[in-house]
Amino acid sequence: MLKLKNLTAAIIALSIAVSSSCIVLAGGDKEISEFRWAILGGESQTDRLQRTKCMVERTKDLLGVPTKMFVPADYNGIIEAFLGGNLDAAWMGASGYAKIYLTDPEAVQPVLAVLSKDGLFGYYAIGFARKESGIRSIRDLKGKVFAFGDPNSTSGYLIPSVEIPQMGYTMTPGDHFGDVVFSGGHEQTIVGVYNGDYDAGVTWSGGMGEWDDGYDYGALRKAADAGVVDMTEMREIWRSKVIPEGPIVIRKSLPEDVKLKIVGMVASLSSIDKECAYGFFQGEVKGTIAVSHEDYEVLVAARKAKLGG
Repeated sequence: MLKLKNLTAAIIALSIAVSSSCIVLAGGDKEISEFRWAILGGESQTDRLQRTKCMVERTKDLLGVPTKMFVPADYNGIIEAFLGGNLDAAWMGASGYAKIYLTDPEAVQPVLAVLSKDGLFGYYAIGFARKESGIRSIRDLKGKVFAFGDPNSTSGYLIPSVEIPQMGYTMTPGDHFGDVVFSGGHEQTIVGVYNGDYDAGVTWSGGMGEWDDGYDYGALRKAADAGVVDMTEMREIWRSKVIPEGPIVIRKSLPEDVKLKIVGMVASLSSIDKECAYGFFQGEVKGTIAVSHEDYEVLVAARKAKLGG
């Protein structure tokens, strides 16, 4: 796994990488009149806008143009917006990025990925259930309802749908699980399991630190911070292999100077504004690291094999 040794070195390396990419992209936009971020679904629109307000303000001050934060209803909303040229940057799951790349490889480019507070480039899909249910493993879900988040989610569907069948449990309702359903998003899965609507579910997490806190960052931490669940009443029942952290992507046709400014701002966020970073990255992280398409080729191949694009 990758570790961030020095934030300045990462920014310099990333600037070189982005500059090199932009040289190839001659003929892109010469200027912009606004900048459009997007944030993945999960919690309410109001909560998403509130925790990312600082990013809107920082981007507006940096670029000197009106800046908006879009909150699509689902993963596909971000995918379609990028493919339509209606977004400029977003933090995405790797499966969502793979969908964009497989449809139009010139639409976006990965530039950064989050590092956990322990300096790891990766996170986990976490299966969980209420303690009172007596469920302790996937085996205990025989005849039970198992909830996933979104078909375009890496941790909320793609990886579990590959790894769990390798354990001998198919995704076909009635084979082992009584039913396999989509909740609509990570928070919906977490709250649904907590409220007893589903017997168990899968979400994403950095997977480090204390379970009772919702681990270090991710959907469980966000739900715990918001007070919508009491983590002490639930338990982890399954964990995936490490998944490469989803990329922060930018529209390829953006002007080079805009790319460099956005990359520098996000790369330095954890150092210059910890509160803003906590909200945007959904918990405690160390910082970011430079990434490129090559870091996601395995997941692109997995997406193509599993979902056909």
